[in-house]
Amino acid sequence: MRKIYLHTNFFIYLLCLMGFFILSFFWESLFSWAEAALYVFALLCFLDFLFLFTLKKGITAQRILPSRLSNSDENPIEVQIKSFYSFPIYIQLIDEIPFQFQKRNFEYTLYFKQTEEKALRYTLRPTERGEYSFGKLNAFVYSPLRLLMKRYISCEQAMVATYPSFIQMRKFELIAFSQRLFDYGIKKIRKIGHTMEFEHIRDYVQGDDMRTINWKASSKRGQLMVNQYQDEKAQHVYTLIDKGRSMYMPFEGLSLLDYAINTSLALTNIILKKQDKAGIFTFSRKVEDRVVADRKTNQMERIMETLYRIETDFKETDFSRLYSDINSTIKQRSLLMLYTNFETPNSLYRQLPFLKAIARKHLLVVIFFQNTELEALLHKPSEHIQEVYDKVIAEKFSFEKRLIVQELTRHGIQCILTPPQQLTIQSINKYLEIKARGMI
Repeated sequence: MRKIYLHTNFFIYLLCLMGFFILSFFWESLFSWAEAALYVFALLCFLDFLFLFTLKKGITAQRILPSRLSNSDENPIEVQIKSFYSFPIYIQLIDEIPFQFQKRNFEYTLYFKQTEEKALRYTLRPTERGEYSFGKLNAFVYSPLRLLMKRYISCEQAMVATYPSFIQMRKFELIAFSQRLFDYGIKKIRKIGHTMEFEHIRDYVQGDDMRTINWKASSKRGQLMVNQYQDEKAQHVYTLIDKGRSMYMPFEGLSLLDYAINTSLALTNIILKKQDKAGIFTFSRKVEDRVVADRKTNQMERIMETLYRIETDFKETDFSRLYSDINSTIKQRSLLMLYTNFETPNSLYRQLPFLKAIARKHLLVVIFFQNTELEALLHKPSEHIQEVYDKVIAEKFSFEKRLIVQELTRHGIQCILTPPQQLTIQSINKYLEIKARGMI
């Protein structure tokens, strides 16, 4: 269907003509010039119409979407455009991106030479899991005359699901199995003990156990060499995700729940690569979305689908139900990585008996969040009395967070207090530390 759209310049020229005719009422000699200008304007509009509309298929445009989007990451979207016009054109491209991004002025203007092909690439960063609906791809073509525009519509509606951050998962898989751990703040863990199952001989690095030095290999190579032993395998590791209302707090556009979900996906991948068995529980008033620890080939996909469906229910978390379910379901001593959030010591004291009961049978690591906005406020200089009051209150909340850490440690429960942005690094580091120390 042909539709004519008017360029902004069309109205500018039209206003100029109107002004010309108004002036001709006062100076009659200008009327003939105004009339001639009107004929020229009409001729240019006619020529512009012929240029744009005589060719039935002037351009083709195709949007290339990934099979799924990665939550909280920059996802590349590509639009391929080809011009069939025999003269230079401009294309104003308006893509109807999903409403979740709340971008009202999402458009690009591109210049094409005659019969030229280009690819436009842009990125989108989703902050919610779920289905994202892309609408039509609108291309408004206009010539260098800039009077009329022709609209082309392509790429009908398309639905793409946004999954937990699999881009982050691949990134941290590469980090965990490379020698670049120091670049990301992940410290090298010295092994206290190891199994006697020999794997291979490698170069000595600072922090290795001196007892593993292979003196024969060292003398042949002229440098220290150590025996590498395999880690214990097939150990059970569960990620426990609190999806109560305390996890709905947002940081940088992403809720604490989504931070925990992205971290759980990355950590699960590392666990399975380390030949351990990975499982997952989610809970609030009751335990839901349960995946029993295993290392089958489809375990990663099962856990990803489970994490994709998780939503907070805005209810108070019941740790007694969690303890009861763990006690009846997990029979073998396991590593439990619990993602939750405690804001005050009182909120911890209500749940502490159940955490202590869980820690008696399993190795429990409680991971909760540091309020980065409060920490930034503490380091900001005060200029007014109100800002002094704000800093005092912020210091109180910061002290209570440190008090929670001390209380958990006093009862033999390992814990991590971390900013949301460092959650994945801290979690993977803790898992690798526990593996290296042979604590499970």
